[in-house]
Amino acid sequence: MKIVACYSNKGGVGKTATSVNLAHGLARQGKRVLLCDLDPQGASSFYFRVKPSRKLTEGRFFTDVKRFTGAIRGSDFDNLDILPANMTFRDFDVFLSRMKNSRSRLKKALAGVGSDYDIILLDCPPNISTLSENVFKCADAILVPVIPTTLSERTFEQLLGFFAERGLPKKKILGFFSMVQGTKKLHGETMAGLRKAHPKRLLDIAVPFASEIEKMGVHRAPVADFAPAGSAAVRAYGALCDALSKRL
Repeated sequence: MKIVACYSNKGGVGKTATSVNLAHGLARQGKRVLLCDLDPQGASSFYFRVKPSRKLTEGRFFTDVKRFTGAIRGSDFDNLDILPANMTFRDFDVFLSRMKNSRSRLKKALAGVGSDYDIILLDCPPNISTLSENVFKCADAILVPVIPTTLSERTFEQLLGFFAERGLPKKKILGFFSMVQGTKKLHGETMAGLRKAHPKRLLDIAVPFASEIEKMGVHRAPVADFAPAGSAAVRAYGALCDALSKRL
């Protein structure tokens, strides 16, 4: 089992769209995938038409293997299951602060179902917290969508700095460009600068700012389920799946 986190300490960068399309793409490759929605807003769950679990509340996510397993739902796609979020997930940091060995609790929770899946994909909320430190510790790879703008570049640099300060392995971080608009000069300049500064931390992949991705909320499905196979968005997410598979 491999654990892959889709994470950014900045909101609105295409993190959930990435999680949904990556989970779908990896499942289509024949891998058994669990998409674990850690964001209390539950956007990943919404895209897959899965309702929040009413039983996996409070700290039971980290302590009750039976309830954790019972909260997992099948999706409309082969090889792909969903662990939906609910609003009590917003208190994860409170629960973790009360637990011993709090920075390893997430890994222990996921180990209870690990034998059933090849990949567990985590859709993470946009902050640096005790939960995110759990994610950094247990994940084999951390995919970071980066919009090629100044603020998104800054938060990517902050994440690298956080890893350096905590002695965490930066090789886990795999950034890629998201919501790219080829007509914008700033986007091109920012991508070139970041690739030069961090050649080992950035995949050579640029997911476009595309209407198909925006329509995911209307269709409540991954882009490859309704968009033409040759569309730029479908091809970009396919390339991301291939690149991740090779890294793992």
